[in-house]
Amino acid sequence: MNIPEQKLDAILTRHAIASDRLNAGPDAESFVALSRELSELQPIVDAITALKAIDREITDLEALASDSSNDADMRNLAEEERRECLIRQESSAKELRLLLLPKDAADMRGAILEVRAGTGGDEAALFAGDLFRMYQRYAEGRRWTIDILSASEGTMGGYKEIIAEINGAGVFGRLKFESGVHRVQRVPDTETSGRIHTSAATVAVLPIPEPLDVVIDDRDLVIETMRAGGAGGQHVNKTESAIRMTHVPTGLVVMMQDERSQHRNRAKAMDVLRTRIFDLERRKRSDAEAAERRGQVGSGDRSERIRTYNFPQGRLTDHRINLTLYKLPEIVAGIALDEVIDPLIAEHQAELLGAEEMPS
Repeated sequence: MNIPEQKLDAILTRHAIASDRLNAGPDAESFVALSRELSELQPIVDAITALKAIDREITDLEALASDSSNDADMRNLAEEERRECLIRQESSAKELRLLLLPKDAADMRGAILEVRAGTGGDEAALFAGDLFRMYQRYAEGRRWTIDILSASEGTMGGYKEIIAEINGAGVFGRLKFESGVHRVQRVPDTETSGRIHTSAATVAVLPIPEPLDVVIDDRDLVIETMRAGGAGGQHVNKTESAIRMTHVPTGLVVMMQDERSQHRNRAKAMDVLRTRIFDLERRKRSDAEAAERRGQVGSGDRSERIRTYNFPQGRLTDHRINLTLYKLPEIVAGIALDEVIDPLIAEHQAELLGAEEMPS
C-alpha cells in the first residue's frame, strides 16, 4: 500500500480533535477555520475508514482460509473472497493515495482566462472566438460566472484578444491545463477552393490571487491615459478613459479601454496586473521544481502547442497525452470538454503518484 500507518492514524487523530473543538462551540473565526479543515479532511477520513474495513475483512478471510478445522468448500470460498478483497484494497488504496497528494492551493480559485489570436490572420481571430465561446458554455454548464474584462474584435468576427474572469468552485483546477497554443485545421468560409487552412490561438489560464497574495507598490507603476481606439462612438473619442498600466519591476503591461470610466478601466487593469504578477511568481516557483514541469501534461507554457482541432475529420488531438477524440462538435460546444480535461488531470495525478513513490 506504501502509506505509513502512522500517517493515517495522525490524520484520523487530527480529524477527531478538530471535530471535538468544533462541537465545543468555538468563536466565529475558529469555527470557519475548523469547518474548512474538516471539509478537507472528511474525504480522506472516509477513504481511510473504508480501506481499514477492507484490511480487517482480508485478515478475517485469511484466518478462515487457513483454518484446517473448516471444510474445503468453506476454505475455498474464503480464499475466493479474499482475492476479490485484494482487488478492492488496491483500488481503495489508490484512491487514498490520490487524496493524500499535495494540493495546489490555487486549484479551488477562480481564474482569468485570456484568449489571443495567433498565426493565421482573420481565421485565427475566428478560432479565438470559437475557443472563448467553448469555455463560456463550459463555464455556464458548471454554473460558474464569467465576466468579460476586455475584448478586441477581429475584422471578420471573433477576437484578436479577449480577457474574462471566471469565478466558481475549482475553476483554476479544471482549466489550468488549457494554457498553451491551440491549433485549428479547417476550411475557412471565405475559401472557395476548399483548401484547409491552419491557424492558431493562444490560451492563458491564470489563478486569481487573494488580496494579500500580491502587494503592488504604486511607485512601481507607470500609468498612462489615452483616448480609446476602435468603435465606441463620439464619447470614446472625446475622453481619455483608456488606461495603460506598466509594472516596472516585471515589465508587465496591461491595456484596458472597454469601460467609459477611467476609474473602472484602472480598477480592471489593476486586477489583471495582479493576476499576471501572481502567475509569474507561481511559474518561477514551478520552474524550480523541474521534475513536475517535465511531465507528459506539460508546463502549460503559452508557447507550447498542446492541441489540434481538425474540423474536416471532426477530430481533436491533445499532443501532451496522445489523446484523440472524434467528437469535435460536442467538445467545441463545451458539452464534451470534460472528456479532454479529465484525462489531463488523471495523467497529472499519475505523474505525481509516480514521483511520490520514487525512492529518495
